[in-house]
Amino acid sequence: MPGFGDPHARIVLVGLAPAAHGANRTGRMFTGDGAGGSGDFLMAALHAEGLANQPYSRARDDGLQLNGVWITAAVRCAPPDNKPAPAEIAACRPFLEAEIDSLTEARVLVALGRLAHDVCCRQLCARDAAGARRPAFAHGAVHEMAGGVSLIDAYHPSRQNTHTGRLTGAMLRAVFRDARRRARLA
Repeated sequence: MPGFGDPHARIVLVGLAPAAHGANRTGRMFTGDGAGGSGDFLMAALHAEGLANQPYSRARDDGLQLNGVWITAAVRCAPPDNKPAPAEIAACRPFLEAEIDSLTEARVLVALGRLAHDVCCRQLCARDAAGARRPAFAHGAVHEMAGGVSLIDAYHPSRQNTHTGRLTGAMLRAVFRDARRRARLA
């Protein structure tokens, strides 16, 4: 599953993997997973912060436009039980690295969940000649990485996190507000 969004993005959202009944069916990540799904939760927060033109994501041709944002995932296909194996993560890593490297204006990576955080850290720490240590995941934490890139952690907008209140809309909007400020998006 390819990423999508603004090719001049200054903010890159890195999720876990395409959802079997959303992205796999629609051909776009965080799209079509039903009302109350992670896609609508994510888009509502992006829309509230002026980073998307609408608060929902239903189909590839629904008119959604991201403003200064690119969305991708650590793993490129829907893993069994939504739990990618280390071999899947390793196999997909070169694709994510190439995708992020192609987004030359990117200044902020937002890791949606611990797995995305770990994958982003592996990539960003590998770029650091000084051998930076991998920072710990914490929702809302900001890590300054090599090359002037900020990594911001957020809980993944899964139904498990949003329906239990572990992640609220206000919490995710605050992360996007910080990302927007750090990326210097108007």
